[in-house]
Amino acid sequence: MIEDYLIVAVVIAVIMLVGRGLARHFGIPQAIPLVLLGVGASLLPGMSKAAVAPDVILNIYLPLLVYRAAFLTAPRETKEDAVPISVMAFGLTCVTALAVMVAVHLAVPQVGWPVALALGAAVSPTDPVAATSIMKRVGAPRRLVTILEGESLVNDAVALTLFGLALTALAEPVTLAGGALMMIRVVAGAVLYGLVVGWLVARLRLWIKDGGAQIVVSLITPFLAYLPAEHFGLSGVLATITTGFYLGMRAQGLLQPASRLTGNAFWDVLVFLLESSLFVLLGLEIPQVIAGVSDYSAASLAGTALIVLAVIVLLRVMWTMVVFPLAKWLPGRHLSFDRVARAERLVMGWAGMRGAITLAVALSIPLTVPNRPLMIFLAAVVVLVTLLGQATTLAPLLRRLGLGESKKSVIEEATAREATMEAALARLDRLSSDGRVDDHMADVFRQLFELRLDRVRAILDDDGDDDGEPGQSETRWLRKQLAHAQREKLDELYSKGTISAGTQRHLIHELDLEDRGRASGPH
Repeated sequence: MIEDYLIVAVVIAVIMLVGRGLARHFGIPQAIPLVLLGVGASLLPGMSKAAVAPDVILNIYLPLLVYRAAFLTAPRETKEDAVPISVMAFGLTCVTALAVMVAVHLAVPQVGWPVALALGAAVSPTDPVAATSIMKRVGAPRRLVTILEGESLVNDAVALTLFGLALTALAEPVTLAGGALMMIRVVAGAVLYGLVVGWLVARLRLWIKDGGAQIVVSLITPFLAYLPAEHFGLSGVLATITTGFYLGMRAQGLLQPASRLTGNAFWDVLVFLLESSLFVLLGLEIPQVIAGVSDYSAASLAGTALIVLAVIVLLRVMWTMVVFPLAKWLPGRHLSFDRVARAERLVMGWAGMRGAITLAVALSIPLTVPNRPLMIFLAAVVVLVTLLGQATTLAPLLRRLGLGESKKSVIEEATAREATMEAALARLDRLSSDGRVDDHMADVFRQLFELRLDRVRAILDDDGDDDGEPGQSETRWLRKQLAHAQREKLDELYSKGTISAGTQRHLIHELDLEDRGRASGPH
């Protein structure tokens, strides 16, 4: 029995690796090959054991994913853009969920209002990874990226609170007034509880110096926030987001540099495994979903999916172009909405891809819910179409609207950085030769600026390579050769017994850190 599950796990892991490679090779979102490979793997014998209970998705996947997103949120930028983020995260998410609920109920009358609301809640939150990664790559305005990241974090909490309301309505009748009071209770209670958990964990982490123990604490923190909150009828997702945001604002003071490096690497791998496995699990479940919607005609399924997609895409564009600018009249102090130009609002409207959270919510719909296969089918169509359609066209749209940073501007900034650092090094040499600066201090600052200068020149080398100019890659080639020589020498010393395995790993780790620092670009 255990061997069967291990085989299933190995198959899923292989699919994730192959899907990641195919996505990079063809330049498409990872979700597409992962789902398709999952569908193919579902035909293999024994893969029926890959079915994951909805409670597992709800109680394991969601806490970890939303906690990491909240932890990485930029607090200052999010606070500055709190009003535009709220307009998108609260207003648009609620309107989208309700609009999808009405559309699905009208298109398929046998789908009850609570089930339709569950689908609306599932497809209303956006996935920031695909959109913001594209925007950062093409150099979109930083404020636009911040608004989208903040929106995606808050709308997760809003959507999942609506999802909880829908599940409650499935079990017992809920009036409008009762639903509003329940929303207030679960939201306020969740925020308060999340702050308490965050404060307690922060105090605990100040006492922990071991990097491994820090990772263990960070791993159990989402569940400390989520599970008790859900047990007492609060919003576990909102409590987890509050805890993650609280700790994320204090990460610099809570963690040592080595712990941050190790912890970030651990969480990057964990999030990759969670998100990738969700798409694979969807692919594995597709045959059952298709069987579950066999009573509907192909025309009915296509028509319903088209209606849901039209509501989601058109409503978001209309919201950003028409409703979003009106928010400048809201009371309170906030940044001028005039700074969000029409072109930027159009990009915001088009950057409405759905992803892992939508899948997690859809797959967590209880098995006893009527029309569950139809809801999963529609959610899967929304995710795949928005990723394939919007994610692949976002970069050309940014460039067409003049919002993408051109190659010329990248080279211009790197050239300016190079000139300023060379000027600083020249001044440092003069101060050192005049005896106005201690030699040791001068060496420290010289190494710092030379490292930064090396990173800038690596960027200029990369840009030069694209133009096919000879000799531009010499610096990068030399770095690789020197690093390779050092690693070979360490292997030789270890094989001769001169150094221990621990020393070898430590020094290779330092070389890896240097490579990672050079690859990260200028700071």
